[in-house]
Amino acid sequence: MTLAKGPLFLLVLTALALTSCQSDDKPPQPRFTSDASGSQVGKASQREGQYFIEFRSRYALTYGHTYAVFGRLNKAGGMINPQVAGLAPASADAAPYVLGHFIPVPATTGATDGDLEEAYRSASWRILLTEAEYNKTVAFIRQLQAKSKLWQATVDNCNNFVGEIAGSMGYKTPSIWLRPQEFITKLREMNT
Repeated sequence: MTLAKGPLFLLVLTALALTSCQSDDKPPQPRFTSDASGSQVGKASQREGQYFIEFRSRYALTYGHTYAVFGRLNKAGGMINPQVAGLAPASADAAPYVLGHFIPVPATTGATDGDLEEAYRSASWRILLTEAEYNKTVAFIRQLQAKSKLWQATVDNCNNFVGEIAGSMGYKTPSIWLRPQEFITKLREMNT
């Protein structure tokens, strides 16, 4: 009986991985900024030195990537020395990425190629934070980075990683099996 469960479990995981990749990305979605309560704010609300976290998705050769960017803003609302947190296979080689659709592979939790390039951004939701909210969020991110050693496409993926950050902030999160652009768009819609 255990042997029958093994191949069936692998088949279910494979099906989940494949179904999560079946939709197409849309053109880049508008950028949204809100305060921690989810109320949309304008440029005037963003002041120099303001703390923020921005949940983002970007295009990639595959179905994309979800991650968080956080730090402080300058007078124009631009990021000052932004930090990036996300979960991805710890290799630029495609083999661990492909293998990670079946078994867990070693992960990295920092910036990956293209994360801060505007041409690749597909959706984003920026949340303005107080210093206390920011410090609490960054502490959670650091703990999450320290414990996240493996990436697996159907269970422990980039959406799940960002969802854990958003959940720690009190936000509702969508299914981790959505494409990254759809995940970020639904995350914002569920909480604003």
